[in-house]
Amino acid sequence: MTRPNGRTVRDLRRENRTAVLRRLYFDGPLSRFSLGPATGLSSGSISNVVAELVAEGLVEEAGSVDSAGGRPRILLRVAPDSGRMIGVDVGETRVRVELFDLTLTELARAERPLPRYEVGVVVDHIREGVAEVLRTADVPAETLLGVGIGVPGIVERTDEDGAVVHGQTIGWDAVPLERLLRAAVDLPAGVPYRIDNGARTLGQAEMWFGAGRGATSAVVALFGSGVGACVTTDPSGPGRALEWGHLKVQVRGRRCRCGARGCLEAYAGAGALLERWREAGGEPPAGADEETALAALVSAAYPADGDTADPAAVAVLAETAEYLGAGFADLVNLFQPERILVGGWAGLLLGPRFLAQVEEHARAYALAYPAARVTLGMGTLGPDAVTVGAAILPLADFFARGGRPEPPTPPEASPAWTESLRTRTAP
Repeated sequence: MTRPNGRTVRDLRRENRTAVLRRLYFDGPLSRFSLGPATGLSSGSISNVVAELVAEGLVEEAGSVDSAGGRPRILLRVAPDSGRMIGVDVGETRVRVELFDLTLTELARAERPLPRYEVGVVVDHIREGVAEVLRTADVPAETLLGVGIGVPGIVERTDEDGAVVHGQTIGWDAVPLERLLRAAVDLPAGVPYRIDNGARTLGQAEMWFGAGRGATSAVVALFGSGVGACVTTDPSGPGRALEWGHLKVQVRGRRCRCGARGCLEAYAGAGALLERWREAGGEPPAGADEETALAALVSAAYPADGDTADPAAVAVLAETAEYLGAGFADLVNLFQPERILVGGWAGLLLGPRFLAQVEEHARAYALAYPAARVTLGMGTLGPDAVTVGAAILPLADFFARGGRPEPPTPPEASPAWTESLRTRTAP
């Protein structure tokens, strides 16, 4: 039956289930009595929804609490083992795959080094990592709610190809990643893939469980080899990925990985920082990977007590702080967020050392009114934030469906791309 506002009875049931699941997930354990005012549903609706969710194994009892003058009230929570998700971070130095239960407790993880962004290598690493975490945790693939994947670049969704990745800085031109994964990864056809920009998955994680929780609007900045950001203006909905690293901060400036000049990433990305340090006379460790080399730059600029700071490292980081401050000021002026948070492996390494300098420049460059109402801080979820955020993608879809797995029909594998991938990865 369709109601005057266009919603059917089935829509209302789904919305009621979603409301109960979300409230139990974020604020549980709760009693049936508490769920009423928390969700705005009647006691009858709560009883019906809870009975369904308990019968399906999505909700379970979690003890009891005394009530005023009556019987103890049974507490309810989302059952951790009622579903699992896989989160994948296609990072700049590695591919990280993690398996989580429904409460995002890690059950297993696998990592593979990623010396270069070859499509075939990334697909193989994800295939091997998914198999490894399922085997390690002894979890049937059929119990997965989905696989979430954070990638660099812009993600387009098409009916024919599923998720297609446009990663200009890494040499990916319209890569049909979802098709390739469905052809390569041994998972049931009904398991959905949710592929999105890594900065957006980072932002989703920080807003749900980290330093962004409780904010009405926030920008989460990701610093690694590249620079990105996620802006959230509605805490109840997903954020939006920004190619913030390709904001221009210097006309006719340094050449960026994207091919243009003057991008913020050409000054604040980890690779650019190391290149500028080298040009200024610094000596990054020979043969070291990017993370090790950036740690050496930070140590050179902020040495242990009694040691002399490297003037080149100090100068590079001071200049970088001003460029970042200008970039943050643009975010403040454009979006007027309540919070700006810093994450990503390079951000976690650099932020605690020079975020105060960045903030000083940001407030100087931004308009006074929005600048006075924003706080700058560090993300709190650490290096696993992207994988947690990636796992949230299928979890959020699951909740939006009221806890009913109804994945779309997956696209079939593209023969041309599959053959191309086979050729690229052949020994």
